[in-house]
Amino acid sequence: MSPKFNSRIQSQTPKLIVACSLIAVIASACAPSASYVPAAAPAAKPAAPAAEAPRSYESKGTAPKAEAPRANAAPRAEAPKSDAVAAPASGAAAPRPITPQEEPKPGQPRQIDNGRAPIEPTSVAPQPAPVDNTFRDYGVNPFVDAYRDHLSTFALDVDTASYAVSRNYINDGNLPPYSAVRAEEFVNYFQQDYTPPTNGAFAIYADGAISPFHRDGTHMIRIGVQGYVVPERQRKPSVLTFVIDESGSMEQGARMEQVKQSLQMLVDRLGPDDSVAIVAFSDSAREVLRPTRGSDRNRILDAIYTLRPTNGTNTESGLRLGYDIANQFFRPEANNRIVLATDGVANQGVTDPEQILTGLGAWVRRDIYLTAIGFGQGNFNDDFLQRLADKGNGHYVYVDTMDEAHKQMVDNVVSTLQVIAKDAKVQVDFNGDVVQEYRLIGYEKRAIADADFRNDSVDAGEMGAGHNTTALYQVKLRPNARGKIATVNLRWQDPDNGQISEMSGDIGTGDIIGDYTQASPRYQMNAVVAEFAEILRKSPYSVTGLGQLASEAQRM
Repeated sequence: MSPKFNSRIQSQTPKLIVACSLIAVIASACAPSASYVPAAAPAAKPAAPAAEAPRSYESKGTAPKAEAPRANAAPRAEAPKSDAVAAPASGAAAPRPITPQEEPKPGQPRQIDNGRAPIEPTSVAPQPAPVDNTFRDYGVNPFVDAYRDHLSTFALDVDTASYAVSRNYINDGNLPPYSAVRAEEFVNYFQQDYTPPTNGAFAIYADGAISPFHRDGTHMIRIGVQGYVVPERQRKPSVLTFVIDESGSMEQGARMEQVKQSLQMLVDRLGPDDSVAIVAFSDSAREVLRPTRGSDRNRILDAIYTLRPTNGTNTESGLRLGYDIANQFFRPEANNRIVLATDGVANQGVTDPEQILTGLGAWVRRDIYLTAIGFGQGNFNDDFLQRLADKGNGHYVYVDTMDEAHKQMVDNVVSTLQVIAKDAKVQVDFNGDVVQEYRLIGYEKRAIADADFRNDSVDAGEMGAGHNTTALYQVKLRPNARGKIATVNLRWQDPDNGQISEMSGDIGTGDIIGDYTQASPRYQMNAVVAEFAEILRKSPYSVTGLGQLASEAQRM
C-alpha cells in the first residue's frame, strides 16, 4: 500500500469508523438472530430453553467419492426439514452444487515450478497496537499466475473470532488493528445459502460474478463447503471439561460474569447423557467439579457461580489439569471436548505461548477437541487463542455481547459440540488456459503446502455438524476464454472410523454471471463483507472507496 493511501486512510479514520459501523450493522442483519434474555440465578431453577429444531433441506448434490470401500461418510441421523436459509430473491442466481467428477482429470496445465508463490507481508507501516492486546499479522495473499502455480491449498476454518473482536473495536468508536482482521473469519461469521447434503457428509457449492469493486474485469468466485445436519435431539452425548480462567484480569469489564452467563446457556442445553467437569486456574489449577450429569443443572451452575477472579494466570496448569480429567473420563461414543474460557493472557508458570502449544501436543490424545472462547479487550491475547484452538483440533470464538454468547452456545450448540470431519482441507486446481491470475481472500494462517493435500499426517481443520465454510477468490480470466475455471477438491477424515474420503467437482465460465446484482443475495453479502475486511486490514488489493462500499451495503 502506498504511503499516500495509508495517509488517506489515517486522515479519514472517523469517516471509516462510521462506514464500518454501517456495514457491520447491515451485514449483521443477515446473520441468525439471537436476542439474549438474562437468565435467572441458578437457585431460581429457570426452565431450560426449548430445543429449536435444527434445519435442513432436500439436497440436490451427489454423494462424495471415497478412496476406501465405503463411498462416503454418511450422516449418522436423518436430517430434519426446515426453512432456516432464506431462498434467493426472485431472479437471483443460487449457488450451484458442484457435481462430483466421475471421469479422470484431463492433462494438467503447464507449470513452471513446484513452489508456491510467497505470501506478501502487509505493505503498511505498523500502527500502534492497543495496550496489552496481542494479534499476529499473517500478511495478505497476493495474485498468483495460474501457469506458475495452478494449485491453491488450505485447511477449512470455521473460526469467527476476528469479526466479533473487530466489531467490538468499532462499537467502541475505534478501528481494529489491521493484524486483528482475518478476512475468512469475517465471511464465515455469517449465515450462507447452501443446502445441507442428505446423502453424504458434505456438499460443495460454487458461483461467481464480475466484481463490483474492480473495473478491470476481475471476477469474484465463491466456493462453499456445507456439512450435514444433526438434529440436537440426535447428537451424541457430550463429555465436557470447562477450563475457566479465574485470574485477576478476568475482573476487568465484568469478564467473569460474561463467562458465567455464557456457560450457563450451554449448560441449559445439556441432558442426562451429557456430563460436565470444571477446572479453574489462576496461580495454579484446581478441580472445582467432578464429572456431573447434565441433568444436575443446579449443581453445575452453583460450581460456576462460586468462581471469583484472583491472583495471576497460569494457563498451562489449567489446560494440563483439564486434559488430564478429559482423558480420565473419555467416552469413545461421545463428543469429548475442552471448553476454555479466558482472556488468553498467561503470566504465571510457563508463559510463552509457543511452549504451552508445544506441550499441548503431548497432552492431546484420542479425539478430545478444544473450543477456545475469548473474552475482554485490553490485556487480551487473540494470537494465542487462535493458535491454541488450531493446535487443539478445535475452533475459536470471541464473546463481546450476550447475543454473541447466545449464538455460539445455543444457536450453534450442535456444530460446537459434534465433529463430523477431521483434518478437512481444500485444494483448488486452476486451469491456466482459462485463468490468468487468481487470489485467495484470507486463509493466510491456514495455508497448506500443495504437496501435502493428500498427506494425512498434516493437521488441517475440523468441521462440526451443520457447519459451513466459504472461500472467495478474485480471478482474472484470459481474454475470450471459455470452459473449466478450476476443479475443487475436498478431503477429510471421518472422526468415528478414521476413513479418508475425497470429493471433487468443476466450476466453469458458465457458472459466472455478468451482472453482480443478479447473484445470490448471500453472495453479494459475502463480497461486501470481504471488501470490508480488506479495507480494515489495509490490503494493498483493496481499491474500493468508502462511499461505494457503504452504498453496496445499503443496497443489499
